[in-house]
Amino acid sequence: MTEKAAPSPGSGEDQAQLWNGPAGRAWVEGQVMMDQMLHPFQERLVAAVAAQQGERVLDVGCGTGAVTLAIARQQRPGGAVTGIDISAPMLAAAEARRNAAGLAARFLLADAENHDFPPAGFDMLVSRFGVMFFGQPVAAFANLRRATRPGGALHFFSWRGGTENSFMTLAERVAGPLLPALPPRQPGAPGQFAFADHDYVQEILRQSGWDRIDIAPAAAECRLPADQLPTYLTRFGPLGRVMERLEPAWQQDVLARLLDAFAPFIQAGEVRFTAACWQVTAKA
Repeated sequence: MTEKAAPSPGSGEDQAQLWNGPAGRAWVEGQVMMDQMLHPFQERLVAAVAAQQGERVLDVGCGTGAVTLAIARQQRPGGAVTGIDISAPMLAAAEARRNAAGLAARFLLADAENHDFPPAGFDMLVSRFGVMFFGQPVAAFANLRRATRPGGALHFFSWRGGTENSFMTLAERVAGPLLPALPPRQPGAPGQFAFADHDYVQEILRQSGWDRIDIAPAAAECRLPADQLPTYLTRFGPLGRVMERLEPAWQQDVLARLLDAFAPFIQAGEVRFTAACWQVTAKA
């Protein structure tokens, strides 16, 4: 059996390589599953845009475009929504979805951390778990603030810690002893739980010039079809990057142990878990 080490992405360059490689491909292939799983947060962001009556909206880290396109569907005439992401394969999927739906959303392949946005070009910025991956988060949010008109709104969701999100960390805890090459999560490094600490997020936004910052706990029940669980476990996150490198027999052994561990989350043919997040709002 040969187990190859997986990289532990850190810098912005590492993130670009990751999301234009295995992570981006996994999200494209698992788009329907992931959109279903995270749908409660999409609904909340679409409602927030409607409440703010934002005419020009930027979706940061838009991925395959679910939130961007949902906003486009409910915008009034004259509104405009742009999705930005560093992942070419994910944006290609987003553009295909837009074209199929006949919507007017725009997609931009660029890094929101340093992209030269038109000053004050947006009324509202939103993100569904897309802002925890910046190599320089203060610089990134300062750049995004400059792209927002004075008084414009920021509204995003990010994950709280791994302790509060046992579903998200169970696979690593089960498989870790079997896979020495599984990279440990680095606290504060770009990634899923980079914004786990409330005070850290508040300080990033304060230093980058945002005002009226509010960071509140948010939770939602997330679901995915039970028959999609093997795909979720073997394709996504740090574990997915290791699993794809395993020999088939070893992969099947690890997967069998994972499915046993996740059995308590399965009800009536669905995987169900509570996602513990931060709902973050601020004004430019």
